[in-house]
Amino acid sequence: MEINKESLEKSLSKKEKEVPKMSKEAETGFHQGSLNTLAAERMELLRMVENVEKIMSMHLSRLEELGVKLDKK
Repeated sequence: MEINKESLEKSLSKKEKEVPKMSKEAETGFHQGSLNTLAAERMELLRMVENVEKIMSMHLSRLEELGVKLDKK
């Protein structure tokens, strides 16, 4: 399958006024849904960071028990 570069350039250069408009209610729902999804993703990311911090702390503690000195950064 061959890509038509002219069609690609035209679709990438479309101006905002050519894009179909959503109703205010539809757009509001879209943004609210997006924010809910992003908030949930942020919470999951924070949980992941907390888990990584706990595991790193456990490794650091064990290294200290073994007498290994590490620079704290």
